[in-house]
Amino acid sequence: MADLKPAYLIHGDDHGAVAERRAGLKALAEQQGDAASVEVLDGEAGTPAGVALALSAMTFAIGRRVIVVDGVERWKQAEVEQQLKPAMGEMPPETTVALFAREENRSKAPAAVHDAVKRAGGQIVPQATVKPWELGKWARAQATRLGISLDAAAANALVAQVGGRQQRLLRELEKLALEVEIEGETQLVSVEDIESRAAHSAEWRSFALADTLVGGDTAQATLTYLRVRRQGERLAGLTYLMAQRVREALIIALRLQAGESVADVRRGLRMPPRAAERFVADVAKADPDRLRRALGALADMELDSRGGAAISSSRSPYATLNEDTIALHAIEMITD
Repeated sequence: MADLKPAYLIHGDDHGAVAERRAGLKALAEQQGDAASVEVLDGEAGTPAGVALALSAMTFAIGRRVIVVDGVERWKQAEVEQQLKPAMGEMPPETTVALFAREENRSKAPAAVHDAVKRAGGQIVPQATVKPWELGKWARAQATRLGISLDAAAANALVAQVGGRQQRLLRELEKLALEVEIEGETQLVSVEDIESRAAHSAEWRSFALADTLVGGDTAQATLTYLRVRRQGERLAGLTYLMAQRVREALIIALRLQAGESVADVRRGLRMPPRAAERFVADVAKADPDRLRRALGALADMELDSRGGAAISSSRSPYATLNEDTIALHAIEMITD
């Protein structure tokens, strides 16, 4: 435990990475047995005042004392200045305070926390998500670190198939690296490898459902919907992604109708090449007016699944039905 610093601030909007850092530090401290004690402060104890109180409290623990604090993104600047900074300015010996902030939008660790950690001789570790347009480059760098090689097309295919969550992408890369090692294959991972091996994200499965709506295939759309629901997907999330996909299909249909080439349309899509080819082919057969009606049906499905219109006289008769019944009715209307 000699390498532990007096203070840490692990913060950022990559919540998975923040959680991994927290679990790693806590496990490292617990592995020391009697050489360290770990305290987790949450609720009222996990406030600037609560941490200051813990730092000033007498303890009979032997060895390094590690205090883990969550929810720092909810702290107020003034409270940190008044209550915590003085306590961290006089850190007790053999003590580490680890502060974790799962940031999002305006919920961020106050600047005073950064200052307090620096003054205590601690370390600040940002864990920021990679921008969507940088995910392919990030995936290639992680693949190289794991001993495999992705070209740009394979990296983009991985992001399109697995989704944009860095932790999920990293897990899939680790699985691919393990498969390559076990099978003794070449280190180069192709687009075909990605399409056949990498797990599909919930978003991909939802888009697959939306693609059957675009294609007007009632039987396949019904079957895909039931499979996705069996996997635990919520109708609210499915509705959002389905509407997004159908809206994208309508835009593509209008572009094709205006004379834009299929090749130009396919090049602008963020999905594996084969999937892009199938999607554009389905859209080319779809009537833009039917896609507009599909968006209206999805909007009605969402309203009905939430209990219908606020005014009872305007409420659809489907609003009282089970949400799966509502969804299957919408699928029939869209693909008819």
